[in-house]
Amino acid sequence: MRSSDFGIYVHWPFCKAKCPYCDFNSHVRHEPVDTMSFADALGRELAWFAQRTQGREVASIFFGGGTPSLMPPAAVGQVLDAIAGLWRVLPDAEVTLEANPTSVEAKNFAGYRVAGINRVSVGVQALDDADLKALGRQHSAAEALAAFRLAAKIFPRVSFDLIYARPGQTVEQWRGELTRALCEQQGHMSLYQLTIEEGTRYAHLHAAGKLNVPDEETGADLYDLTQELTAKAGLQAYEISNHALPGHESRHNLLYWRYGDYAGAGPGAHSRIGQGSDRFALATERHPESWRARVLADGHGVVEETRIEIADQAAEYLLMGLRIADGIDLARYRELAGRLPSHLPELTEMGLISMRGDRLIATHAGRRVLNAVISQLAA
Repeated sequence: MRSSDFGIYVHWPFCKAKCPYCDFNSHVRHEPVDTMSFADALGRELAWFAQRTQGREVASIFFGGGTPSLMPPAAVGQVLDAIAGLWRVLPDAEVTLEANPTSVEAKNFAGYRVAGINRVSVGVQALDDADLKALGRQHSAAEALAAFRLAAKIFPRVSFDLIYARPGQTVEQWRGELTRALCEQQGHMSLYQLTIEEGTRYAHLHAAGKLNVPDEETGADLYDLTQELTAKAGLQAYEISNHALPGHESRHNLLYWRYGDYAGAGPGAHSRIGQGSDRFALATERHPESWRARVLADGHGVVEETRIEIADQAAEYLLMGLRIADGIDLARYRELAGRLPSHLPELTEMGLISMRGDRLIATHAGRRVLNAVISQLAA
């Protein structure tokens, strides 16, 4: 992934049901969604972004949500055609779609491949039916495995996605589940530790003492076990929650973590766009139908645009870059911040950070307490 690479994020905000842990911009509609009108609006907004990013070449495209696998393949193809008509898309561009592994959605996989998707991120989330129900998922473990195996036959690259540190989960339960998943994976796994996000149903249950999640010590043990088992399987922890064989890393997510530029289209999407020496943060209207109305009226749904101060750029670069195994370029950080990070000697002596050439990285111990490490470096 080159530092000049440019990505496009497409947000599809609709879901069949709202998962109790999810704080993403997702919406349930009890009447059929006019999917092609939303695809048309995405094309119009992308055209507006193309005017802001002339001359850029697209290295990655990512359909996220919400549940993008509820999009008909024709809508996905229309959006991809719009992108190809607005920018030069690199021949080796990564084109990812997040997919739920229900049997109904899996039927669209072949159509997505024809439309131009070359990578899918399959949200298996758990291999235990009771836990899947508690997570609000609409599939069984058997259905998820069948969908994943189908995806692996259709797409050149696939990701097997799981959530751990779930309510009541023990280290030994996770050992068995992850071992089973490692036998199925095809080169990439996203393994996310459950966090209780403000405003979610899980947050309300947790505040009321009705949700038994693993304590901090158990969470650390689960994290350590995750690193141990994936490493034994040859999957490198190239990011704090992502593991891959060499060449299977998510290029689009690496673009975020390396603080590259991207345009985000769709309800509630965010963008980071550099123009000259300036860098701008943009966000669109979150409510889907209101976003569509804005796009029809103005050509875009952007409701926030802020020039990011240099000091804030440095903080964002530090926050994103220390998540990945190759860390941050100290020269780039010093250029943004006007200084080196704080507390380098102390954190190095504690074994929380280290230098690899001209790059600052978080060690395994540092990743376990990454938020505290970043807070110290940014002080």
